[in-house]
Amino acid sequence: MKAKSENVLTGAHYLDGNHASAEGAIAAGCKFFAGYPITPSTEIAERVARRFPLIGGVFIQMEDELASMAAILGAAWGGRKSMSCTSGPGFSLMMENFGLGIMLETPCVLVNVQRGGPSTGLPTLPGQADMMQARWGSHGDYEIIALAPDSPQESFELAIHAFNLSEKYRTPVLVMTDECVGHMTEKVVIPPAEEIDLVERLYTEKPPGEAQPFEWSNYDIPPMLPVGKGYKFHITGLTHDERGYPIINAEAQDENVRRVSDKIKRHTDDIIWLEEKDTDDAEIIMMAYGISSRVMQPAIARAKQDGIKVGQIKMVTVWPFPEKRVRELAGKVKALIMVEMNLGQVYYEMERCAAGKCQTLLVDHAGGTVHNPEVIYNAIKEAAK
Repeated sequence: MKAKSENVLTGAHYLDGNHASAEGAIAAGCKFFAGYPITPSTEIAERVARRFPLIGGVFIQMEDELASMAAILGAAWGGRKSMSCTSGPGFSLMMENFGLGIMLETPCVLVNVQRGGPSTGLPTLPGQADMMQARWGSHGDYEIIALAPDSPQESFELAIHAFNLSEKYRTPVLVMTDECVGHMTEKVVIPPAEEIDLVERLYTEKPPGEAQPFEWSNYDIPPMLPVGKGYKFHITGLTHDERGYPIINAEAQDENVRRVSDKIKRHTDDIIWLEEKDTDDAEIIMMAYGISSRVMQPAIARAKQDGIKVGQIKMVTVWPFPEKRVRELAGKVKALIMVEMNLGQVYYEMERCAAGKCQTLLVDHAGGTVHNPEVIYNAIKEAAK
């Protein structure tokens, strides 16, 4: 399905990443936003607050982040594409209801504009230290989809992609951007509506009385039930059956947990999006995501001038982690190097998957500014010895 042209600001614009995220959500068909102001994500909410009245959308500033996450879940079950944004402490507060969204298999999007932490940390400066929290921030077992834009253009495009993934797999999806990308202003090209492909919600074709809100038989991803059309259903964060009724036993728990996990695991090859360059004959491969994938470019170029065979992988999708690809490359290259603005959160996944088949190095940074390319270059030279 194509986007509705009256909602899309077609053409070239000069936008920061936060405003681009808001425009991407609008282009994806988002019509409900609930959030609470927090630096450095507030510009997303501000843009939505100005734009939604023009397109028939609903914007609500909630009393806190817990309520914001609950509100977008309710709006999604009410039939709307819904979204929120936050950063740092707000992301922590949202994690309980984020898990509720996973258990309820609710399509929605949450943008986290990362800053330096822990606690209040560096509200106005960048970080990438929420990545493991994105994966395991809520309690229980589950799988997650998380995307990481490296520019305002990607902020626009990945907002659309996040909504498409959330509708396709009936799950909350995270966009893990950062203060640099959020406040970076660059040219953003918004294509005509007819060129924007959208995934719309799958609703049951069964009549009221025959359909269940969590029906899995004969479906890869269960269709949802529309509100206001005669369907009666119950939804709860408790372990439940296909009707949504609480069932408190080990058998139902196993079915619930495996269902919400397997629907992602079965489709990892389709979900994972990597951008590879010069990996076929590389001796050293750099891995990064978000702003760090841009910062490492001068170091890679310099290393190539020195005759070092360096390839790179930009992880557009960070979660699910590209385990299969890392295992393939670990048996072929001399070293894998992860560059990230934290003390090694995604690196540990790379190291685990490499399983000792090659050298693994971390170029870390505690946040507050981006890496010095000289430090990245030195890591490449060290690995090449």
